[in-house]
This record gives sequence, C-alpha cells and structure tokens, in this order.
Amino acid sequence: QVQLMESGGGLVQPGGSLRLSCAASGSIFSINAMGWYRQAPGKQRELVAATSSDGSTNYADSVKGRFTISRDGATNTVLLQMNSLKPEDTAVYYCNIQNHWRSYWGQGTQVTVSS
Repeated sequence: QVQLMESGGGLVQPGGSLRLSCAASGSIFSINAMGWYRQAPGKQRELVAATSSDGSTNYADSVKGRFTISRDGATNTVLLQMNSLKPEDTAVYYCNIQNHWRSYWGQGTQVTVSS
C-alpha cells in the first residue's frame, strides 16, 4: 500500500518562502512524472509544477521564476521550493506521483499567504 505524506505548509507573509516536501511510504516503480497541484477556495485544481523522468520541468505561468520543483527518484520524494510568495498562492497543495499504471495523490497541505 502506497501513501504519500506532504509537509511544509503553513502561514507565511507575502514575499516569504516555504518548502513543501512529499514522500511515499512505499515503493513506487517506473515513475514517469512527479508534481504539485493546488486548489484555492472556489477554484479548480491546477498544475503548479511537474518534472518528468527525462528531467524536464513544467511550471504554471503564475509561478515561473518563483517556484522550483525537484525530485529524488531513489526515495520517491518530490520537493517544491516556493519563494516570493503572493496572497494568490494561497491554496491546498497536493503532491502527485505518476507511474506507468496509475497516479498517486497526497492528502494536501494548506499554504496561506497573508499579511
């Protein structure tokens, strides 16, 4: 049984930084992509950042230059460094790991950016 555990969320002032991490409790084989999604109140869940097995990355336009995604395939861990945070970044952030057969989701961690 695979479970994803997210951590690093919290309350931060605009311009501050947070580092989210997600680790799998079990082994996941043949990982194709790892990423982070977020869902703000009243909005649809959206892709924030993702990285594929070939090392390529993809970021939402709203976070380019501010967020950095990284991965460690050996430990099935995905990180999201968030800098220069804005109030509009406030959302529940979910990590996602996708392999050849299915995708896995974390339970979500709250990020609140407010002064």
